[in-house]
Amino acid sequence: MIEINFIGAAQTVTGSKHLIRTSRANVLLDCGLFQGHRKEANEKNRNCFIGDHELDAIVLSHAHIDHSGALPCLYKGGYRGPIYATPATRDLCLPMLMDTASIMKGDSEHIQKLIDRGIKSLDPVEPLYEENDVIGILSQFIGVPYHHKQNIAPGVNLTFLDAGHVLGSAITILDIVDGDEKIRLAFTGDLGRKHLPILRDPEVPTEVTHLLMESTYGNRLHDPIELTTAAMAEVIKRTFKRGGKIVIPSFALERAQEIIFELKKLYQNKMIPMIPVYVDSPLTVKLTDIFKLHPECYDLDSFNLLKGDDSPFDFPGLKYISTVEDSKKISTSSEPAIIISASGMCEGGRVLHHLHSIIEDAKNTIMIVGYQAENTLGRRIVEHQPEVKMFGEMHKLNAEVSVLYGFSGHADQKGLLQYAEAVRNAGNLEKIILVHGELTGQEVLKSKLHELGFSSVEIPGPGDVIGVRHLYDARRVISPSVAQPSV
Repeated sequence: MIEINFIGAAQTVTGSKHLIRTSRANVLLDCGLFQGHRKEANEKNRNCFIGDHELDAIVLSHAHIDHSGALPCLYKGGYRGPIYATPATRDLCLPMLMDTASIMKGDSEHIQKLIDRGIKSLDPVEPLYEENDVIGILSQFIGVPYHHKQNIAPGVNLTFLDAGHVLGSAITILDIVDGDEKIRLAFTGDLGRKHLPILRDPEVPTEVTHLLMESTYGNRLHDPIELTTAAMAEVIKRTFKRGGKIVIPSFALERAQEIIFELKKLYQNKMIPMIPVYVDSPLTVKLTDIFKLHPECYDLDSFNLLKGDDSPFDFPGLKYISTVEDSKKISTSSEPAIIISASGMCEGGRVLHHLHSIIEDAKNTIMIVGYQAENTLGRRIVEHQPEVKMFGEMHKLNAEVSVLYGFSGHADQKGLLQYAEAVRNAGNLEKIILVHGELTGQEVLKSKLHELGFSSVEIPGPGDVIGVRHLYDARRVISPSVAQPSV
């Protein structure tokens, strides 16, 4: 028996959790937090965990919170087994998870203050976990370098390849044997794009029988990075002319570093005016330091830059902000500025305070540089809703909204199709399973895959289980009510 239970990131893009079950082992791929509408996400994150006593191992594709953020919940629930990740992902998870615990605590306290002031539309929220849970789960990490084969459970061997998405991101290869069943499963995690700055291109595994592939941009194409950078310059120039601020909600891991990298090139080429740039995220500061410790993840150009004195993450006018006091100063200042702040989907952290201060003034700009999941504040901004809710109060969306998806670290539709073809050309591919995408985009991608001759493509929903029989045998989709693990 070899089965995959899709617990999260099934017909949605957050809460990545996929449980591999055999008669001898249970291995969880990723353990991410759901993000979206506060009440709904809170319920899912509290009630959607695997019975931790059943797990033999966890494999983590990368450090983004929608893939790693629920790990401390498992520790809190009693899990004490190993977590396998690349060395860079292991190092990144310390500040990422500690920051998440801190944000949960801060948001809980802030919401309670608003409730105490009489805002009746809010309910108290308890943090999912605390810093002690983060410290506990981090002690269970085992670093596995790229291309190193590792036995992680009875009948299950792991190999990581470079996914090219963020620092340390990995394509997970599992060679699984259970009785007369034998498969080679490749899980892309979040699949990167070719020819982006800093990181290497995604690697292609060989002899894969089952491809578990993300589909975030299954129905979209990205602009070339050069066009996106030029568009960014135009947005900055017209906002500066209005005397406004530009707030860039950004994932602290990878996206922030890429935006800093591109802004530096714009300044050097005199394509934008000299305007202060603030990176208002203590987490981004910590992560940027970790970047410098892992040159094994860089492409050749970025590696050579880091060897010299001209850091890609520093330039005149750039200031990294750590203290709350400095953050408040730039938020209340009326001077033009570019503010890069987390979180990337506007669901928590300091970016909410910056948005609160600029969103109702038409001279300002909100620059979206990454995917915004359904039911997030970021998605509502992208949809140009007339009013959006922050901290329990409605605010008019008068600021300009500029959406630049060309900075995305995810493969677009063309990239996903090319990757599937490359895996097929490398031998033995029998089945593609689409995860980490919204259903509308997944259905478009499935249709495109069928046009390319991929006859077996599945789109599992939350709770679905797919059984994989011996290679070349018929496959089946099992009803969620059958053969489910405890959740």
